[in-house]
Amino acid sequence: MGQGNNGLVLFRLGCLEEEAVPFATKQDWVAEIIRERIIIGTYGRGQQLKQADLAEKLGVSITPVREALLTLEAEGYVRGMPHKGLLVPELKPELAQEIYELRLMLERELTTRALQLMTPAMLGELLELHRDLVRALSSHDLQAVRTANYRFHFRLYEMADRPQTLHFVRVLWAKYPFTAQDEKRSRPSHMRREHALFLEKVQQGDQTGAVEALLQHIRNGWREITTAPTPEPAAAAKPSRRRRSYPGD
Repeated sequence: MGQGNNGLVLFRLGCLEEEAVPFATKQDWVAEIIRERIIIGTYGRGQQLKQADLAEKLGVSITPVREALLTLEAEGYVRGMPHKGLLVPELKPELAQEIYELRLMLERELTTRALQLMTPAMLGELLELHRDLVRALSSHDLQAVRTANYRFHFRLYEMADRPQTLHFVRVLWAKYPFTAQDEKRSRPSHMRREHALFLEKVQQGDQTGAVEALLQHIRNGWREITTAPTPEPAAAAKPSRRRRSYPGD
């Protein structure tokens, strides 16, 4: 880690390619690393997160880890449990429909605002993040694909300069079923085409079309979550004891 020209601390944010990313504090950096790893499935649902282990793996002291975990607990990414410590909470399928609908509403707002503020440099960032996604697909690394998708969305949403709305979207992503293994292997390639269509609309100056493309991307991910993996007629399914898995978006 090093010091940037603007006074922010530069940290290495890995998983795809090593890159220096500015964060205001170590706490912010640690929170973002843990947040991302929960979304992409590095830290599984129900897994216990120990401060000392995290500090050692991230190469920081206990203090920023502790502070980051407090932030993540407020957002819903971790949950304190008696006699168990901090865990990555299990998903609640009964909440998924409402969370999906809220995602559409709030991510529409962030995308619309981001496009209004978009500069060529910002578009360049999104194009590079899309190239990361393409490279991850070429390597057949599902976790890297999810990482690229996460970074693409949140860089776009950060561009909206709506910190409160962004906070609520982070809370929704904590509760949305991204993290388990994809049931449909076609989803990552569909994701690439959907991102490409969004970027094409942005480059054409079609803000309305770009917003709709982004929302359709979210809808398509939801459709693959809620549609059975085979076309057989739906029968009354017996509850499974196995944790349900969901595709990434």
